[in-house]
Amino acid sequence: MENSKAAPVAIGASEGQSLSVAGGNYRILVSGKETGGAFATIDMLIPPGGGPGPHAHPDFQESFYVVDGEVEVKSEAGTYIAQKGAFISIPKGGIVHCFKNKTDSLAHLLCMVVPSGLEEMFLAIGKPVETGTFLPPPVMDAEALQKVQALAAKYGQTLYPPDFLG
Repeated sequence: MENSKAAPVAIGASEGQSLSVAGGNYRILVSGKETGGAFATIDMLIPPGGGPGPHAHPDFQESFYVVDGEVEVKSEAGTYIAQKGAFISIPKGGIVHCFKNKTDSLAHLLCMVVPSGLEEMFLAIGKPVETGTFLPPPVMDAEALQKVQALAAKYGQTLYPPDFLG
């Protein structure tokens, strides 16, 4: 008798595609390709001063668990300091939000998006690197910003100016 059930996805501690995205190191643990588009999970290492600028995505929910360190999470609803063990969930609907590591230590986040798709944007804008390798954030001149905004729009995201949330 043939087994038609999907096998579990298991990757080792240094396996999975790691990408340099905006100065952070994002390792895709499971993508929509493995989950039939249901969700994706990304392991994020955020260096001091790192984190994405204000953005919104109305069609998927994004949740973070702070494995280690601390990030400041801002949204149109206010500011929250998320320390080790904290959980943050950004609901569908498009609220503008961002997070930043304002400490002198590395922050480690586990991010899940439902449905998947965000990891595809990271693959499009990121540079492949070894797990734990950090590259400086790319210089955002007018041409680079236009390219990133177009890619973000392709993947259902809207980017806002760095000072949008104050």
